Amino acid sequence: MLNSSDLQQIRKKGISPEQIEKQLHLFESGFTYLKIISAATPDNGIKVIDSQEISHYLGKWDNYLAGEHTILKFVPASGAASRMFKDLFAFLESTNNEPQTTAEKDFFDKIEKFAFYNLLNNKCIENTHKSIETLIAENQHKTVVENLLLPQGLNYGSLPKGLLLFHSYTNEKRTPAQEHLAEGAMYATNSQHNTNIHFTVSAEHRQFFENHIAQHSAEYEKRFGCTFSVTFSEQKPSTDTIAVDVDNQPFRDNGALLFRPGGHGALIENLNELDADVVFIKNIDNVVPDALKNSTVIYKKVIAGILVELQNKCFAYLNKLENKKLTKLELQEIADFCTKELNNFNPQESNFSDSELQNYLFAKLNRPIRVCGMVKNTGEPGGGPFLTINSDNTISPQILESSQIDLSKPEEKDKMLKSTHFNPVDLVCGVKNYKGEKFDLLAFVDNNTGFISSKSKSGKELKALELPGLWNGAMSKWNNIFVEVPISTFNPVKIVNDLLRTEHQ
Repeated sequence: MLNSSDLQQIRKKGISPEQIEKQLHLFESGFTYLKIISAATPDNGIKVIDSQEISHYLGKWDNYLAGEHTILKFVPASGAASRMFKDLFAFLESTNNEPQTTAEKDFFDKIEKFAFYNLLNNKCIENTHKSIETLIAENQHKTVVENLLLPQGLNYGSLPKGLLLFHSYTNEKRTPAQEHLAEGAMYATNSQHNTNIHFTVSAEHRQFFENHIAQHSAEYEKRFGCTFSVTFSEQKPSTDTIAVDVDNQPFRDNGALLFRPGGHGALIENLNELDADVVFIKNIDNVVPDALKNSTVIYKKVIAGILVELQNKCFAYLNKLENKKLTKLELQEIADFCTKELNNFNPQESNFSDSELQNYLFAKLNRPIRVCGMVKNTGEPGGGPFLTINSDNTISPQILESSQIDLSKPEEKDKMLKSTHFNPVDLVCGVKNYKGEKFDLLAFVDNNTGFISSKSKSGKELKALELPGLWNGAMSKWNNIFVEVPISTFNPVKIVNDLLRTEHQ
């Protein structure tokens, strides 16, 4: 099946022939659906905090920041903005010269409200000697869109979201990358006034990001009284996955094997190479102007406070479990902690001997831990929180996508429909063990939780293999805690007209 040229191609990517065999086998066998006990809800699996607890956890985080700890803000930022402008690309390709759809009309009716308006207007004048207002009056709407999206204009259709102008201030316009600098300064600055931020970017855009951050970091350091350490990484070629045709045979493009990016789950390798005590994870497009950041900052600190409190308890218990034989009463205390505070259940626990229980509890606690903010489901897309049965028959909280649930079964679909919350990618992670050593995060990935999608290349159908998602299967074997956070902390920009929402004005 693989010839010498194929082998040379995969080795150049850093992929072994054995990995290719496993991937090809997955196309044949498919992925098994996860077994759901129920959706996680405030009654079962999602922690809801009151105002008194908010003050408690804010204090926990502030105390932690006062110590000598390394905090990192991790921002997946490699996605291009092309999907953000899908309606405008469709308008360019249509036979209509004037806006017809609601999305098209909204864009032009409120175009002056976009932070990029002045930049776009200048580009239109440079290229056509006409302002946006004049072009619209002359029904040259497509010329305006061309100057926004195409290379001869601002090239927004090909740039990453992180470098587009999102928000207007009295004296500046900000990109999402700049907003993440400001955010990081507000909740992730340690006692040495260091703020560490890591962006994962595509190779073609890395220099643009580096130049952009270099241009603005000194100004933001002065404004927020901190020192930024901003680093970048790219998704590794070794995490690409092979594509196959409809018969599950390797797909070839001009004779060469076709590989595709393995999805955001590949970023677990990038995260694994970073050294920090606590890591915040948040998508590049979920940002708001400073005037609306208060809720975001408060709840970021709250979930971080919950993390460090739970982590301290885990560490204390792990030291006990490692250093002496515990009594039944002590073991029961730790088992209750696993059940009540970490939402980990083991139906076989009552059958364990004391030594078996002690070993089980040690293994269960000695793993990475993350606290995940969950918002009430208001119809926004996003993975949902569920209680699932793991391969070892234990039950734990997991973030699932619909593709991981067997929706052909009415009872499984019903469980999904009863989900009250979804995951906005609002995570804070503890990635070191009780001895202060880094976990090997790759050891906690559930490799059976990827999925297969249908794509096309040069007019031919193909199948693509996505690795376990970063906040799904890639963190499946972590200790996962779900906490309700307000919808005000979730303001993603999926399409350009989202920037017209009040939260982004």
